[in-house]
Amino acid sequence: MAPITIALDAMGGDHAPVFVVNGIDIARARFPDTNFILYGDEQRILPLLQKKRKLKDRCEIRHTDVVIGADDKPSQALRRGRRSSMRQAIDAVASGDAQGVVSAGNTGALMAMAKYVLKTIEGVDRPAIASFFPTARGESTMLDLGANVDCDANNLVQFAVMGAAFARTVLGVQRPSVGLLNIGVEEVKGHDAVRRVAQMLRESDPPFDFYGFVEGGDIALGTVDVIVTDGFTGNVALKTVEGTARLYSRFLRAAFRRSVFSRLGYLLARPALETLRHKVDPRVYNGAMFVGLNGIVVKSHGGTDATGFASAIGVAVDMVKGRYGDLILADFERFGAPIQPIPQAATS
Repeated sequence: MAPITIALDAMGGDHAPVFVVNGIDIARARFPDTNFILYGDEQRILPLLQKKRKLKDRCEIRHTDVVIGADDKPSQALRRGRRSSMRQAIDAVASGDAQGVVSAGNTGALMAMAKYVLKTIEGVDRPAIASFFPTARGESTMLDLGANVDCDANNLVQFAVMGAAFARTVLGVQRPSVGLLNIGVEEVKGHDAVRRVAQMLRESDPPFDFYGFVEGGDIALGTVDVIVTDGFTGNVALKTVEGTARLYSRFLRAAFRRSVFSRLGYLLARPALETLRHKVDPRVYNGAMFVGLNGIVVKSHGGTDATGFASAIGVAVDMVKGRYGDLILADFERFGAPIQPIPQAATS
């Protein structure tokens, strides 16, 4: 396979560009066939790269002194950010200079710019945010995680197709199982759009195994490989999972500090706890994909470190190597008929 080039918004994120360059250095060993174009302030980036001798032939700096701020509104970013590091990195994908882009910058601005520049794939009304996380059975994908607050049945069907392709590309699941997040597993539960989606998927031949409805408890259990929901519910569910994980981590630390005996117990349990820490480390799962666009766009958490940013780069590289765009187009071509919405009267 020909070398892959990933464009990086080197100025996006809380501690840019330091964690960006350090993240590239970590990703370099895992992806020896990948090169990088860094968009940002050359005077700040170059000294960091010069300290990483092995990156010299793998990175190119393209200077721009405009940065999209964390508080900038998407509309402002579109109007004023044409010369920004974020926009230039996206433009590199549109022009073919790069096969994917990674940014830890403003999520709303990144989505707005990416949709404006790259446009959506034919058959997709709205792009969605998809990511993956650890479960009792391994790993699962969930979307939408915040791009679309209000979704109709057609949007959710498209999310199911795109999420299944994401699971096949990033998680390596050949035939993903897909479930619709609902308030119950019974067919009569949920609002009308969710019930319509279930009917559409049951009566068609999708490129995945449709499981049916799943509940909030199924997210951590890993009942299905792909969980489909609207952006409002998905974002709330994701933040709830993250908050619960931090809470239990705090409880665990407090329990081991309670007495001399508990500290001794920690020393004995330390190897197992290190394994657990790595399993649930959010940096390992950093990198949310904007699915449904004509190009690979990955959003890294703004507060991540080098390890987390390297993981986001890994998501982009995996999507490029897995030919995610071609996979989506093939799935929509095969699944084209059910994409049309069922009339309301048909489900009454």
